[in-house]
Amino acid sequence: MRVDYLVRRLIQFVIVLWGAATLNFILPRLAPGNPVRERLLSALATGGYQQAGIEEMVRAYNEQFGLDKPLYVQYLLYLQAALQLDFGYSIASYPAKVLNLIMAALPWTISLLLVSTLISFVLGTLLGALMAWPRSPRFVRHLVLPMMALSAIPYYLLGLVLVYSLGILVPMFPISGGYAIGSLPNLSWAFIQDAIYHSILPALSIVLSAAGFWAIGMRGMMVTTEGEDYVVYAEAKGIPERGIFLHYALRNAILPQLTSLALSLGTVVSGAVVVEIVFGYPGVGSLLFQAIRSLDYFVIYGVVFMTVLAIAIATLALDLTYPLVDPRISYRGA
Repeated sequence: MRVDYLVRRLIQFVIVLWGAATLNFILPRLAPGNPVRERLLSALATGGYQQAGIEEMVRAYNEQFGLDKPLYVQYLLYLQAALQLDFGYSIASYPAKVLNLIMAALPWTISLLLVSTLISFVLGTLLGALMAWPRSPRFVRHLVLPMMALSAIPYYLLGLVLVYSLGILVPMFPISGGYAIGSLPNLSWAFIQDAIYHSILPALSIVLSAAGFWAIGMRGMMVTTEGEDYVVYAEAKGIPERGIFLHYALRNAILPQLTSLALSLGTVVSGAVVVEIVFGYPGVGSLLFQAIRSLDYFVIYGVVFMTVLAIAIATLALDLTYPLVDPRISYRGA
């Protein structure tokens, strides 16, 4: 790999992050209303504050969070904080810091979304390859319609069906929460078992829906690969069928799948929003949803920037590792 290509990709990486961070700063401010005033009015409605002093408190909080400064000053302070991954304090959950809120919710999202995405990728890719392989069992090739149906159903609709069928009609699993009410998160085996038990329904909704998506995509790529000359040549040489399937057909068809996987791993947070809301799961998606509802700028900044950073890193890593997956790809002349 040429050094100048690597430098060029790193420069593109920085430009993408800067552009995304700038949009991340601008878009929440297009919403009407003052987040501090909205928060204090909400507290006032529940009896938390007196009406007489609310404007003084708004001015004090605006000064605390820097919202009284000119917009360009806020932007520069925001970029400085983004470089340090320090987005200050949450408006809605003051005095909690944004990074602490994200780090508390991140393990839940990773354990649910990351594991579910990897399981669905492996299962769907293998099923899709077998559905297109002419010498696979007949019942596998008949899974095309069920996989197409599953790929068309959004996570949250499938989640609602699972909640009703396996949580209400047949109460096998809890329908909401990440752990039992009254439990305190810890690393004990009992709590881990309880957390896994509560994650089964949301994970199942993701795996079923995503597996259909991966299977249909892989099937299309395998159909294209089967007609290539190197597959026909391998068959003519008498290479065992299993070797042709794994090393010639599957390996060459999987590259687009890996690209989609990298992007999916980077967007686990955005994909988790609706799923976590449906199941009341205490992850980053729920944290972002609550921040949007309360116009908590700094939590929105933190979550969205971390998502963009994850996507950019995943895309860069994928681009640099393509030659390891397929020797035909080379950046020597790039």
